Amino acid sequence: MASSFLLLISLLLLLLLLLPFHSNANLHKTRLRRSDLFSEPDVTTTADHSTPPTVFFEVSKPIVTPKSKPCSLLLLHHDFAFTYGKPPVLADYTPPSHCSFTKFSKIVLEWKATCRGRQFDRIFGVWLGGVEILRSCTAEPRATGIVWTVQKDITRYSSLLSKNQTLAVYLGNLVDKTYTGIYNVKIRIHFYPEEEGFGGNGVYSQKLGSAYDSDSRADLILPISRNLPLNDGLWFEVQNSTDVEFKEFEIPQNVYRAVLEVYVSFHENDEFWYSNLPNDYIIANNLTDTPGNGPFREVLVDLDGEIVGAVWPFTVIYTGGVNPLLWRPISGIGSFNLPSYDIELTPFLGNLLDGKVHNFGFRVTHALNVWFINANLHLWLDDNSVKTEAKLLNHIVSSPSMSQDLNFTGPDGTFLTKVTRSVSSTGWVKSSFGIITTLSNQDLSYSNSMTMGNNGSSQTVNQEIQFNTSVYAKKESSHVYSVKSLKTFPLYMYSNTKDEENGSYQSIANLTLGFNEKKTDGLGKVISSLKNVQNGQGLIVVKGHLVTSGLGSTQQDYRYHDDVQCYSRNISSSNYTILHDNVKNTCGEKQNSPESLRFRRWPIPARRAFLDSNLFVNNGRV
Repeated sequence: MASSFLLLISLLLLLLLLLPFHSNANLHKTRLRRSDLFSEPDVTTTADHSTPPTVFFEVSKPIVTPKSKPCSLLLLHHDFAFTYGKPPVLADYTPPSHCSFTKFSKIVLEWKATCRGRQFDRIFGVWLGGVEILRSCTAEPRATGIVWTVQKDITRYSSLLSKNQTLAVYLGNLVDKTYTGIYNVKIRIHFYPEEEGFGGNGVYSQKLGSAYDSDSRADLILPISRNLPLNDGLWFEVQNSTDVEFKEFEIPQNVYRAVLEVYVSFHENDEFWYSNLPNDYIIANNLTDTPGNGPFREVLVDLDGEIVGAVWPFTVIYTGGVNPLLWRPISGIGSFNLPSYDIELTPFLGNLLDGKVHNFGFRVTHALNVWFINANLHLWLDDNSVKTEAKLLNHIVSSPSMSQDLNFTGPDGTFLTKVTRSVSSTGWVKSSFGIITTLSNQDLSYSNSMTMGNNGSSQTVNQEIQFNTSVYAKKESSHVYSVKSLKTFPLYMYSNTKDEENGSYQSIANLTLGFNEKKTDGLGKVISSLKNVQNGQGLIVVKGHLVTSGLGSTQQDYRYHDDVQCYSRNISSSNYTILHDNVKNTCGEKQNSPESLRFRRWPIPARRAFLDSNLFVNNGRV
């Protein structure tokens, strides 16, 4: 009864307070540029400021930290008002000398922000020494105020945090008489003391192992981003399918492992790239101001002009996307902490250890404006060697295998797009640890089925991306490391518009969004498993670019387990109100395939011999 009453009050408040409409629920027909929007005069001056702010959040597993209390450092406290097109906000970072300990087992970045009024969602980035450590989207506020916190494990950036650096934060916000929301932001870093069971960087076998484990901490991290000063973020902006953004770099001569971490986000005409229509359909139906180039996108990373890896990104929906009411208070998967993507570059050290300057290039297949991309190059250094030796043995990049089936008559029709690609590289590195051969694979597949109906007023998108990677490293007589990551990104979205007599229309949207990942080692053991799915149902009534009423409901099921943590959360909400929230932190029996169980019963030497003899086949591909 209480829940129903709260829901009714929320809906009545929504009817009174008109929201700025920038939803793309009818993604093919009613895409509106941000500059085309207008709203009612601001009413926040009459809001009850005694009402506590609404807590917004993204569902995610808690970060496992030591039991000891952390040593905390406030890096920045700033109000982001009219910051659009202005330089990033800068602050000095100095390693925390006030801590009573000098070695850290876990380091956590905390972003906490409040906002009151009316505002669009804004993308923002946090860089330390030019290295991006967080990309995120702001929450959309309400008159009574909101607050949200993002915590991110940044232990992998430990070497960066050991030196004086410049912190840069770019949040391009716009404030005027209509859009009044000012983001009050505090950024802290929490340092946890070294504790048994939380890793560390010793010498081989510990140091060699730490270069490959899940708590991996590179000795040096190079920013592959734009340089200060700038009047916007440090990311590169890829404007179209022919645009390539470059960054020169050089590496020390004693590197024995290299990983490129890539950050990606998509905006404007490609914010909803997975629903973009084929150009043939757009031309045949004489559509204008409709984003095209079809629904497939891939980010390609070049090293000295040669493709070394691809990113088929997760379909992050920002807090104002599809139907803004879906993301209040439960935010979309990845919207508060956008994922980054690792590309193993160790096989290419044979090309990089020549003392010369090299360059990375970033481009996006079929891109429309605009994509924000930059990267961090993580390098592990051999303390016992002035110069390591390396050689690229094999590198195969398959051309994308694309098939398209377009079948339409007038504004109604169906479109099916399928794509596959693979990248495989093998190389060895000779260091004080011996000769280590590394094999890296990427196997990617994409399927998008799209249907236009009701005389072009409805659109259904059913898409799945499989983004599978594996890395295997071995010495001449022993297995060093192996991990496979099997990612699946399912997306279902239905949108429809219905005109009403008074010049307004209804916009309906239903969606399912998933991020699933399973990691296994070469011995058949599950390292970690994540199943994360959201379902949303929304309806908004729009008149003159204003939302006059609406409803948004979201359900989410999150399940994660690894060797030390089991976490699940089943939660649902409707128009700011949590309907139920069931959290479990206990581990049940983990599932293993019969094949995996049989393999794991083999003696360890037999398993390793099997791996060493079978992983380097088919021209170096698993």
